[in-house]
Amino acid sequence: MKNLLIPALLASSLILLGGCASTQSSSSAQAKADETSAQMAVFQTSYDNAALALKTASSVGGEWRDTGKMMKQAKAAAEAGDFAKAEKLIEAAKFQAEMGYQQAMAQKNAGPHY
Repeated sequence: MKNLLIPALLASSLILLGGCASTQSSSSAQAKADETSAQMAVFQTSYDNAALALKTASSVGGEWRDTGKMMKQAKAAAEAGDFAKAEKLIEAAKFQAEMGYQQAMAQKNAGPHY
């Protein structure tokens, strides 16, 4: 009877330890998924702000050449998980949109004066 009890205890211990290990890795995966989701939410807010600035610049003819291209690159970087690059690109795009608007407004009366 003792000969059967020891292997049974050993097997049940291994099963319990295996269950604990899988719980830790799944909680780690869940934490990573939560972090990625939070980073994507922050990026989406930045993207929406830049899109609004670009729309405002476009409404007065002040959209700069590469702003839309930068926004597409930022979106692709975020979808690939490179949030540092995505934030850098989206901030640059927002800056360009804001400066394009300011430039268009400052130069709205520009032209030849005869």
